[in-house]
Amino acid sequence: MVGKGLQEETLRAMLEAGAVREVLVSRHDEKWGLAIRLGGAGSRWLPVRSRREVLRTWASLTAVGRFAEGIGLRGFNVEL
Repeated sequence: MVGKGLQEETLRAMLEAGAVREVLVSRHDEKWGLAIRLGGAGSRWLPVRSRREVLRTWASLTAVGRFAEGIGLRGFNVEL
C-alpha cells in the first residue's frame, strides 16, 4: 500500500487471499471510484489508486464493472 490507497496489484493479492470484506463504488464529480474495506463496520475504506493518482477513476459504472470482473471481484455496492 502506498499513501492512503491500494494499487491494483495489492488489491488483486488481497482478493486472492480472501481479505476483502466489502467493496464500494461511488461517484466523484463526473467519474466513479472504487474503495474496499478489510475489516468490519468500524474499519476505514481504502480507495483504489493508480500509479500517479491518489484515486483511480473510471468514466462510467460499466467501466468499473469491467475492471471489477477482470480482477475477480464478485460484486460491489454502489453509492450514488
